[in-house]
Amino acid sequence: MNQLARDCFRKNKGIRDLSAINQFIMKKASIIIIALLGGFLGKAQDIIPLDTINWNFEAESYILEEFKGKKSIYLQGGSIILKDGDFLNGTIEYDIYLKEVQAFPGVYFRMNGNDAEHFYIRPHQAGNPDANQAIPLTKGISPWQLYYGEKYAFPYEYKYDDWTHVKLVVHDDKAQVFLDYSEEPNLSWQLFHEPVEGGISLNGGNAQGMHLANIKIDRAKHELKNFKPLDRKPIEGLVPKWQLSDKFEEQLLDDHSKIPQIIADRTWVESVVVEEGTAANISRKVERFNDTPGNTVFAKIELDATSDVTKLFEFGYSDRAVVILNGKPIYKGNNRYRSRDYRYLGTIGLFDAVYLPLRKGKNTLLLAVSEDFGGWLVTGRLVDAKGLKIQ
Repeated sequence: MNQLARDCFRKNKGIRDLSAINQFIMKKASIIIIALLGGFLGKAQDIIPLDTINWNFEAESYILEEFKGKKSIYLQGGSIILKDGDFLNGTIEYDIYLKEVQAFPGVYFRMNGNDAEHFYIRPHQAGNPDANQAIPLTKGISPWQLYYGEKYAFPYEYKYDDWTHVKLVVHDDKAQVFLDYSEEPNLSWQLFHEPVEGGISLNGGNAQGMHLANIKIDRAKHELKNFKPLDRKPIEGLVPKWQLSDKFEEQLLDDHSKIPQIIADRTWVESVVVEEGTAANISRKVERFNDTPGNTVFAKIELDATSDVTKLFEFGYSDRAVVILNGKPIYKGNNRYRSRDYRYLGTIGLFDAVYLPLRKGKNTLLLAVSEDFGGWLVTGRLVDAKGLKIQ
């Protein structure tokens, strides 16, 4: 008889049969195991209390209150960050009470420094193709001016008199979103960063403020359903790669006579390649928001021409650009959000063009690209590259 059996025998005088003792032990052990499993499952699936034990509150203001039948937080001008935030795969669920106002409430996951994956709602765009957005945060920049269209958003008729349920399922390099308990995913997409554990943060729509409730994280549940992401047709003939300089202040370009010196002062960091068959994301390689001042870089290609020739160059950028050929500026433009019309988004594409007077031999083409928000981007192609070698 082992020690546990002896203890049970002493504590249970009415039990004299060894078989009965063993049954008693097995019953007690089963109860303990069930209790432990229940605790683990509860931790994975239960609603996470809205308190300072579980969350860091980083907002201009917030109120914890009962709202429309749910224990909720009214969050304004900031976010809540999960303290136990080492999230790789799993399911994230929450309820949000939307307002019919311009706002961008959503969830960041796999947060690492200034990189993260992000899904948010545009409640003011209900029913429109851009009623929401799947996007990366890349070195502090959300490049929605690159990742746009039906591959990363879907139309949805939101309600403003009841709670909206949001469920995200994340597995390795893939994610899906289900709204209002939909059986099928509303959107499936390939994630943008390497799969690395990171934090979770939710925001309630910036200054407008919205209620959040019933936040759940289940790391054990990450099975995808009918994962069928949409494709995006690439733009043919793009320059595939751009060499980037270190960053500098845009205002230095105001005096065009100093441009040769600005170029000479630069160091060249590395190259960035075209994504989505559309544009190169400069923020993949250059940190816009750090201690080093500057919002502008040079993106460079070199063109070897077999003779003196003029070629049409179609290009796009975000947010502003100066085109410089062989040290001389030949174009200046603004593609910023609402720069051309109050509805203008500033999305990237081949919306501008310039004729390049190329000389025989080597020619250096620079685009000085400046960024405010929405995507630090550059793209371009030569309509007719005959007689040219692009380096």
